[in-house]
Order: sequence, then structure tokens, then C-alpha cells
Amino acid sequence: MITAKARAVDGPDKPFRAAEIERRDLDSHDVLIEIKFAGICHSDIHTAHGEWGPVNYPLVPGHEIAGIVTDVGPEVTKYKVGDRVGVGCMVDSCGDCENCRKGEEQYCLKGNIPTYAGVDKYGEPTQGGYSTHIVVTEGFVVKIPDNIELDAAAPLLCAGITTYSPLNHWGAGPGKKVAVVGLGGLGHMAVKIAHAMGAEVTVLSQSLKKKEDGLQFGASDYYATSDPETFTKLAGSFDLIINTVSASIDISAYLSLLTLDGTLVNVGAPAEPLAVNVFSLIGHRRSFAGSMIGGIRETQEMLDFCGKHNIVPQIEVISADEIDEAYKRVLTSDVKYRFVIDTSTI
Repeated sequence: MITAKARAVDGPDKPFRAAEIERRDLDSHDVLIEIKFAGICHSDIHTAHGEWGPVNYPLVPGHEIAGIVTDVGPEVTKYKVGDRVGVGCMVDSCGDCENCRKGEEQYCLKGNIPTYAGVDKYGEPTQGGYSTHIVVTEGFVVKIPDNIELDAAAPLLCAGITTYSPLNHWGAGPGKKVAVVGLGGLGHMAVKIAHAMGAEVTVLSQSLKKKEDGLQFGASDYYATSDPETFTKLAGSFDLIINTVSASIDISAYLSLLTLDGTLVNVGAPAEPLAVNVFSLIGHRRSFAGSMIGGIRETQEMLDFCGKHNIVPQIEVISADEIDEAYKRVLTSDVKYRFVIDTSTI
């Protein structure tokens, strides 16, 4: 077994503490990664706080992982020692079901194995990236382009792919009008990626306080949703809306902003159910959809796209001692726009 240092949480209301965790010895297709940086995702907070269901504590969150390969199993062919790599929200899947065979492992019919708060094929609980090392089968490791620094690369493994996947699937590009709800960790990546794809991008945020940033990231317009006139002015405007917020919003009001055959895609995951008035859908053949992360192939595609277009998130690098404070700041939207843990401080 490989001992890794980590930061773990013991319950919904507990602070993070120093810990040691055991990583499995390398199997034939496994890769040992020395983690250099780990992003803090809102999903980490939901899970650590027990908001998405029972959690097997102690928990080491983190599924935005960037690091260096330090060892490989005897049959590994994709990576070698010294490679710059990343790991996202899942570390394995069945590999046999229809969805896995299509490269959509995130929708594995038997359930993919999440990077943390899951159980791996060996029956052991998975622990995430707030740690110094991780062992992952090579098929769930991706290569980080040379022109993207590791600290900036980490959030791409969740925030990047979570927004790239629906933009890609629903055809964001030239001639398409895309609205992004919320300008946080996910939202600012959605704006950058949609703009690079060639779409006309509008940000819909509660206030105008981040307008300058939104326009700098590539948005052509920016509106405050706290102003009722916004929904009147923009009615029927957008082909695609990406909702990135993890809070309850009036979905029917946002559906009214779609064109004929437009789609509103939820990538934010609030703990409470969202109500939808069906008349908001049937009037203009609109769709309300959801999207998770992408598969491994699409995640690599996203990284290569970001490398080609020099797209990186705006980050604030913190030490491991600052995780609790970072969680508080995320919940008050006091971050521009993603916290990344320097794991050397663990």
C-alpha cells in the first residue's frame, strides 16, 4: 500500500484535519500520480456537508486533480513517469455497458466510480484529490497540454468539462445565442468556452457587480436577473441557456428566454427539487435538460480545446490550512473564480 498525506473531514459540521490515507499498490494498468494541485468544487462542499445523501466519513474530497506521473503498472501504455496529467470526477466504470462503449462513461449504466465518496472495484472507499498521491487506472487519466500550468489545469477537470460537454452536445457555435446563468466557477468557464466556440454569449447574473469580468471573459452582454425588465427584454432570445448555479431559481422564468426549440440545461445541482410549469415548455417546444461531466474522450478533447485557445480559469491558490475558510467564501460567492489547493502544503 502507498501512504498519502491528506486533508479529511469527519462530518457535516466538522473542520478539515490532517490525515493519512492508503492508496492501493499499482495494478497492471494503474498510474501513480503525485498530486500538485486540487481545485475546490461546489460539489465537494455539498458532499462534505452531507447535502446529497449519506456520506461514509472520514471523507477526502477533490475531483479536480492535476499532477505528475511518478510510477506506472507493468502494462500501462498511455503514460510514462514525468507526464503531466489530470483526473476528474470519476476513476472507473464498468467499461462494458452501451454508454461506456460509446465513450460516455459518466453515464455508465452500472454507475461510474466517483473519485471520492464512492467504492472502487476492490471494495474500498474512494478518496479524492485533497491529498498528495492517487492511484488511478490509466483509462481514466487525461493528459494536460504543455501550455497550461498545472494549477490552472486543475479546475478544468470538473468546471471545464461540466460546461464544455453541454455546449458541445447542444451545438454552441457561430450563429447560436447562448446565455450563461451565474458567473461563478462553472459560469466563467462556460462564458470562455462558448465564446471560443464562436457563439454569442450573454451572462445572466443576480447583479451587475461582475459585469466587467463577464465581458472580459467573452460575453457580449450582461444582465441582472434581479431586474424584472431583464426577462421582458430578453424573452425568446436564446438558443441555449446553461444554468450553472447550485441554488433554486425560477426555471419557468428562464425557459421564457428560449427561442423556438431552445434548450435550458442545468449543470448546477441544488439540493432541493426545482419546479417547472409545463406550459413554459410546450408553448415553444422548449426543452429542459440536465448534463453531467463528459466522458474521458470528451474530457481530453476539452483539454486540447482549452490548450489550443489558451483558455484557463481564473484561480486563487490556497494552502491546505485554508480549506475551511475557502468553503465559507464559496458559499458567499467570495471567490474569483476557483480556489485551488497547493497540495505541497498538505
